[in-house]
Amino acid sequence: MYKTGILIMSDKAAAGEREDRSGEQIRDLLGPDYLLQYYQVIPDEKPIIVENMKYACDELGLDLLLTSGGTGFSSRDITPEASLEVIERMVPGIPEAMRAYGMQKTSKAMLSRAVAGIRRNTLIINLPGSVKGVRESLEAILPALSHGLDIIIGSASECGQD
Repeated sequence: MYKTGILIMSDKAAAGEREDRSGEQIRDLLGPDYLLQYYQVIPDEKPIIVENMKYACDELGLDLLLTSGGTGFSSRDITPEASLEVIERMVPGIPEAMRAYGMQKTSKAMLSRAVAGIRRNTLIINLPGSVKGVRESLEAILPALSHGLDIIIGSASECGQD
């Protein structure tokens, strides 16, 4: 079981003006191996994002923190910048895979500024804010995700062996 958190960045959802559907989509797509232990909807405010990410990683010790929202071109889209303040080691292949998979469906996938990386023993992955973007991104990465998490938490070794 992977201790998992979901952090939604949305001014409107945080203010109660819109329902958070992307977080719901994430929960639906994660299998039984992902135990949801943290879920927050917060505004697109860098200090609040950084504080919540550090809490999820440092205090809760989550294995996986999935974020949704704030990865586009709007001036309020600052999730990647907040993530980079928290991340200690980058994992560029994850957002590359998400964009490549998404590009098979729409050229707009190239506009995602999502990042991924590790803080302590927590893998942080930025997902888009749309339900469709979340679904396609998770479809791209879920097949390999458990292996990466097993390495981080120390339950896998001999990665180069067949």
